Parts: sequence; structure tokens; C-alpha cells
Amino acid sequence: MSATIEVVCYKSKVLANNESPLMLRITKDRRLKYSSIGVSVRPECWDFERNKPRRNCPNRLHIERLIADKIEAYRTKMIELQAENKEFTATSLHERVADKTSKRTVGEVFQAQIENLKRMGRTGYALSHQEVCNSLLKFNGHLNICFSDIDTVWLKRYETWLRGQGFSENTIGRRFRTLRAVYNVAIEEKCVKPDCYPFKSYKVSKLHRATAKRAIRKADIMRIIEYRCDDFYRQFAVDLFAFGYFMGGINFVDIAYLKTDNIVAGRLIYTRRKTHKLIRLPLQPKAQEIIERYRQDGTSFLFPILSAFHKTEQQQRNRIHKVITKVNRALKEVGRTLNIPIDLTTYVARHSFATVLKREGVSTSIICESLGHSSEKVTQIYLDSFENAQIDEAMKHLL
Repeated sequence: MSATIEVVCYKSKVLANNESPLMLRITKDRRLKYSSIGVSVRPECWDFERNKPRRNCPNRLHIERLIADKIEAYRTKMIELQAENKEFTATSLHERVADKTSKRTVGEVFQAQIENLKRMGRTGYALSHQEVCNSLLKFNGHLNICFSDIDTVWLKRYETWLRGQGFSENTIGRRFRTLRAVYNVAIEEKCVKPDCYPFKSYKVSKLHRATAKRAIRKADIMRIIEYRCDDFYRQFAVDLFAFGYFMGGINFVDIAYLKTDNIVAGRLIYTRRKTHKLIRLPLQPKAQEIIERYRQDGTSFLFPILSAFHKTEQQQRNRIHKVITKVNRALKEVGRTLNIPIDLTTYVARHSFATVLKREGVSTSIICESLGHSSEKVTQIYLDSFENAQIDEAMKHLL
């Protein structure tokens, strides 16, 4: 298992400055591996018997220190491998120690990640990455920098700059979480050493402020669902809100892509576009009524959001953005008419679905499955806090 590690003067090779390179030589199982340490000396300044620079060698102390550090790094790695009982060769030992990080810049890794997310169909996540990339370009002027340049000081300057731009705490937090995610990708792809990771000391978790809950009482939900008017978009908005509430808090984007073949044996079966989780829910009678209300001949889509005209992903994304803007505007008008305590959006239906079930005693794990969340931690964000009356009642049991 042992290997010999030493630095030798490669006198058979003479450089243009009449010096010969110093080479690290690893010997194991009678096989050799040479690699340059980036320093050269004149042969007459090298002691070939003891493999060290002579007293008259220029920069002798610096060269001796460099040699000692190189040999120590290889010996340390060799001891680690021996402790783990792992086999290695002279070449593999060199590859484990040598700096194999690529020279890709922050800008290059960001763009590669954005393209990768687009290929995976995660267009929303790709857009958020592009947004952060644009923000970093505006802050730094360019992204032709190494990831090792992004240290704690750099991150603090970026945070200060974002605050100066008037961004909210949670927006800043999202920017930093995306930057951290790309930094992790850079480490995985060996664009930067893990030792340079700045997020060990710079805690992104501090950039979070609890947002107002977006769930409303069951009584208010029923008032919205029972609302009727002659304005198409206002009534369409109310019906989509009701459909989302009745069908597991399905979000607007997933509603837009629903087709007739998503209904199988009385169940709504679809795959969440965000998390790619398969959702199977019983089709509620009220939801079926809403579907029938908007059923159209000549299209397989359940609702008049997308059509055969919207062929490309960009066309679909633009159309969904246009419709959800109108729907949310109409919901806010309905909310004001009904004196709902918060601004109504399609997401209020999703949050309210989760909270109503929770208050009825349904476990968080079941709610998590219905929402298609990746974890119960995400689901907990959706759940509204207990009302004061519940807290007041609970406090009576203290004595």
C-alpha cells in the first residue's frame, strides 16, 4: 500500500532559461508518476544526491517550503486512503491530490444551469435563475469571475446592494438561495473546491421573514364559491378558485394543462409540473359541475386557458401568464365586494384547502400528498396558524 513521494530535478529536460523543471515523483508498485510543481532551477543549484536545492540556489527557502508542502499533501492523502483501506495507484493518488477544478466562470455555470433547467421542463425555475444572473450582472458589472471570488465579504456587499435597490427580505432570501444552489452545482462539477464554500459562515437562513398567511375561513370560502355574476372573467375566476379548492389545492398552471384524459374512473390524475409528483384525487361533484360548465367541443383542454394554437412552450407560458393576471385581478374585485379580509388570488384556494383539512384533523402527511409537495416541511408553510380562540382554550389547561 505504501508509496514513495519525492521531488527531483528533471535535468534531462532543459528549458529556454537554461533551467530544469522540478518534478514530483510518485513511486508505487514499481510504477512512476511524474508531475511538475511549477518551479525550475539550474542543475548546478541542485543537490542530486539529497534531492534538495543547494545553499547557492536562488529562492532556496521558498523552494524548500513548496517542496515540503507538496510532499505533505500527498502523504496526507495516502494516509487517508490507507485508513479507509482503499487501493490506489501512483496516478490515482496524483489525481486525488492535484487541483482538478475546471476554469468555468460564474456566468458560464449560471447559463449552463439555466439551459439544463429548460431542457428538464422546469421553465419557472429557469426564469428565477435568469433573474438572479441578471441581478448579479447588474451588481458586479460582469460574471467573468471564479466561484472562489465569491467569499463572505462579497456576499455581504451583494446583500447591501440588494437592500439599497429596495428589495424585500424574502426576495433577497430567494436570490441568495438560488445563488447557493448554483454554487453547489459548481462544487459538484469541480469548478471550485469545497473549502471555498462561503455559505458555511454566511447563513442564508437569516434572510427570511414570515409572510402573512394566505388561508381564509371555511365560511368565507363558501361565500366566494356561491358568488354569481354576469361578467365572464369574474365568474371564471370564481369557478377556477372553487375548482382549485375542491381538487386538492391544484395550482393554476396544472389546471391550465388539464385535459379530458386526466379524468379516469372518477378520479383526477395528473403530474405536477413543478415537482413531477403523480396526483390521484377523487373528482368531487362540485368540481365536475365546473368542468361541465366550461366544456367545449373541438378541444381536449378542460378549461379555456390553453388551446391547440399554443404550440410552443413559450406561447403556453405567455398565455398562462396573461390569463392568471386577469383571473387574479378579478378575484381581488370579488374579494373586495365580499369584504374578504385578504387579497384573493388562486393561491389562496390552495392554502385554504390545506388549512381547512388541517383544522378538521387531517394529518399533515395526507395534506402533503394531496398538494404534491416534496416534503411535509413545505406543507407546513401552507398551514394557517391556530386562531386566538383555540389558543385561549388551550391555555385553560395550564392549571
